[in-house]
Order: sequence, then structure tokens, then C-alpha cells
Amino acid sequence: MKYVNVEQVEPGDVLSRSIYTSEGLTLLHAGVQLTVGMINKLRRFGVTMLSIKDPLLDEIKEEEVVTEATRKDAIRNLSAAIQCVQSGKHMDTRGLQKSVSNIIDETLRNRRVLLNLGEIRTTDNAMYIHALNVCMMATVIGVGLGYNTTQLKELAIGSLLHDVGKLSVDKDAPAYKANSMENHHTWLGFHLLRKKHEMSIVSAHIPLQHHEWVDGSGLPRGLAGDEIHDFAKIVAICNYYDNLISPLSEEEETLPPYEACEKIMGLAEKRFDHKMVIHFLRSIALYPTGTSLKLSTGEIGVVIDQNRGLPTRPVVRVIRRDPKASKHMVEEHEIRDIDLSEETTVFISGVME
Repeated sequence: MKYVNVEQVEPGDVLSRSIYTSEGLTLLHAGVQLTVGMINKLRRFGVTMLSIKDPLLDEIKEEEVVTEATRKDAIRNLSAAIQCVQSGKHMDTRGLQKSVSNIIDETLRNRRVLLNLGEIRTTDNAMYIHALNVCMMATVIGVGLGYNTTQLKELAIGSLLHDVGKLSVDKDAPAYKANSMENHHTWLGFHLLRKKHEMSIVSAHIPLQHHEWVDGSGLPRGLAGDEIHDFAKIVAICNYYDNLISPLSEEEETLPPYEACEKIMGLAEKRFDHKMVIHFLRSIALYPTGTSLKLSTGEIGVVIDQNRGLPTRPVVRVIRRDPKASKHMVEEHEIRDIDLSEETTVFISGVME
């Protein structure tokens, strides 16, 4: 599989990763052959990147920290909970608690795997994919920090619901328009979660503090340094990172993962806690599997594997395609795999759009 811009997708290309609705239902299944109508519909849904099968990469299996079934289940349970919030009904968190337990269990089993955030976003599912990505990143970091199961559950549920305050208010209400800090979505999320007796008050502080910066310049209370809970420090990084790489967020520009990580590094000890930034960088794939790269040799390749501990030095497959040969015939092309952890004179010079 490889990630390509939707403008480069051609009719007949095969989808290698399923696309979900905001309710966790499958919009398009992996393995479907895309038509002109499907491609145009995906454009209207706001899709910019797709995961496409490539016969020359078919044997490459992307290692996943969290399985597709668990991710899909988490989106479905989150959607049900959010619908309750929006309608003013009681939010039953049992489904979310089960999803969080599964995410934690799988993260613990796959703790040596770097996290690739490859879910395909649409205008319909973007909010849910964002919440899921933040939860998975925070959980991976928590495992790396040695948190126990109770701490991981508090961190995971709070991170999954970190933006719930955005959905718990009528934005046409006079109090909201007054822009009172007590109506900031961080406070609204805190007040919503703290009323849940089945949920730790620590989890409720994640929505409250995830926009606080360590230098004291954040919102809503201008907390600094150790005044901010470590869980909120983690989620602050994960939230910002996922917004940077999402084409459907409110950020001014969409960055590739390695550039987003560089931006986060530049904000260490300003917005973000330095220790948490280090653990974040150890957990994320700077060049996710399936990314097309340009190498210092002038060659173009696709990332096919990661090197834990060396996220800037993945394994890259370079394919010299014979223009006269069928693109589906593997034996008619020259294939070379380069492990950048071993080929120390070869460097990544850019990411292909």
C-alpha cells in the first residue's frame, strides 16, 4: 500500500484501507476498486489522501498498534456518546470504557511498534478520527512512560473525550456569544466529565487543561509548569500534532508528519513539556509506512518499514519501473529495499506530495 493524493488516484485503483462514517459504519471497504463516481464523491467528502494498493508493495504489511476492529468500535462508541451529549441525554460511558480497555491492551502488546496514523478523514468523520488519534498517541506515550493500567485508563478516556466541551453547548446561546472564559470548551468538557461518577476526576482535567502551555500563556487559566497535570501535557502535544497533519483541521496549513514533529520540537519548554515531547517523538512514525519519499540519491521510494529508536531512518523500497512493462507485473520492474539505518550515506531529501 501507499498513500497518494486523491488527485493522483485513477479509476481502477484499489483501496487498501477502509473509510468510515462518523457512526463507525464502513463507507468504502478496503479492496474495493475505485470508479470515477467514487473518486468524485470522496473529493466532495473532503478526502485529500487515500491509501491505495500497489502490486509492487503487496507483501508489505503495515504494523498496527491498534487493530482496525478496535478503531472502528471506538469511533462507533464515541459517536453514540457524542449524540447523547448533543441531545442533552445521559452519556453512557460503558461502550467507551470497553473501547479504551481494548486500545490499552493492544498498545501494551504492540509496544515496540511505531504509531502510524493512516485513517482516511472526511468532513463527516474528521472529528472522530481526531479524537481517536489523540487517544492512541496519548496511550502509546503513557505506556512508554510506564503508567499502570489505572493511569492508562484515566489518560485514554480523557484524551478520547478531550474536545467533548465543543459539543456540549448551544453556540447560539447568549452565554456562549458573550465569550465568557467559563464557557470556553475546556471548562464545558470538564464540567461534563466531572459529573460522571464512573469516571476519574483526573480524566476530567484533560479536557480542562489540554490548551494550557507550560510557559503560562495558555487557556483557560494560564497555568504553567507543574500546575498542569502530566496527562494534559501529553494530550496538548497529541492534539496539536494531529491538527497539524489533518487537512480538515482549523490550522492554516497541513504539514507532513516530520515537519509537524519539527514544529513541536521548536515549541518544547514554550508550549510543551520537554520530557513529554521526547516521549512523543519516540512513539510516532515521522515517515509513516506508505509515504513516498525522495532520497539524496535522486531516487523515489516508498516507506515499507520502521526502525524503532530511529524514526528518521525507515526502510524504503525504491522501484525502477520499466515504462514499457505492465505496472502490475512485479518481475518486470527493478526493486531495491534500502534500510536507512544501515545505509548511513543516504538521506531523505523530501516527501512527495
